[in-house]
Amino acid sequence: MWAAILDAPGGRLRLAEVPDPSPGPGEVLIRVSACGLCRTDLHVLDGELPNPKLPLVLGHQVTGRVVGAGPGVEQPAVGDRVGVPWLAWADGTCPQCRAGRENLCPSALFTGYTVDGGYAELTVARAAFCLPLPSGFSDFEAAPLLCAGLIGFRALGFTGDAETLGLYGFGAAAHIVTQVALHQGRRVFAFTRAGDDDAQHFARVLGAEWAGDALGRPPEPLDAAIIFAPAGELVPAALRAVGPGGVVVCGGIHMSDIPSFPYSLLWEERVLRSVANLTRRDGLEFLQLAPRVPVRTQVEVHPLEDAMTALERLRRGSVRGAAVLSIDSAAMVA
Repeated sequence: MWAAILDAPGGRLRLAEVPDPSPGPGEVLIRVSACGLCRTDLHVLDGELPNPKLPLVLGHQVTGRVVGAGPGVEQPAVGDRVGVPWLAWADGTCPQCRAGRENLCPSALFTGYTVDGGYAELTVARAAFCLPLPSGFSDFEAAPLLCAGLIGFRALGFTGDAETLGLYGFGAAAHIVTQVALHQGRRVFAFTRAGDDDAQHFARVLGAEWAGDALGRPPEPLDAAIIFAPAGELVPAALRAVGPGGVVVCGGIHMSDIPSFPYSLLWEERVLRSVANLTRRDGLEFLQLAPRVPVRTQVEVHPLEDAMTALERLRRGSVRGAAVLSIDSAAMVA
């Protein structure tokens, strides 16, 4: 098969022909149709996340069809369309797993980081961690749901019943969360890089009632904010933007250092918290909700051989919506 391979952090991907993977016990073999690009891919590529599997196939927003199964697998069946998310496996026995927090399992494995992912024609995945994809979404449209959508959905849950919601960094996750939040009757305020008129226009088109500079103030105090951009300086800015009792949720797996800030920004029972990974329950709940909203993902599609070009567009903030790699030209609507 063809795959885009990372040999060492800080390097570039190389397109190479490598042996086809084989599914082991409890695993399925998937012919990949599409794979979404995520800022976490950049963190792995740049060496900001420690100890990746090397050499590594990146990609954790994988859509495709099952073409083989290892011993002990009954579902999903050959021919089923599935998604492979970031959480590749959890042990199911540790205190975190037993408490329903498999996202915090200390032994967890992660797709496109500690196991190979979807920048390839074929991939293997644990059958129990594959997600059924909703009908009505092409493989390209469904791919961003598997991380941008899932992490955004989990982060949104931690904002409680917040009516006014700020979204910092208007990329793949925010463009999905905006649609869900509006469906829930919330009001959305978008925060972007200063002068990024295109992103602010995109946010307004999707229904944000205000869009402005991420380091500035919104026109009114917010009930909650979610930070998707990996920039620590946004934490004090978001705390300034929320009112008493407000919640600030950091939605990324990596963030630059948070600068010191006065206690007055946290006082009045404001809450600052992170979101780590996702659970299968998150996946099932969100993928049932997405068609009801309905979520419409805006995607720009790149061939596998242009993975580095697409990642650099993502790094520069040039992508409106989500970037997706086309692996199989037969990616069709279910």
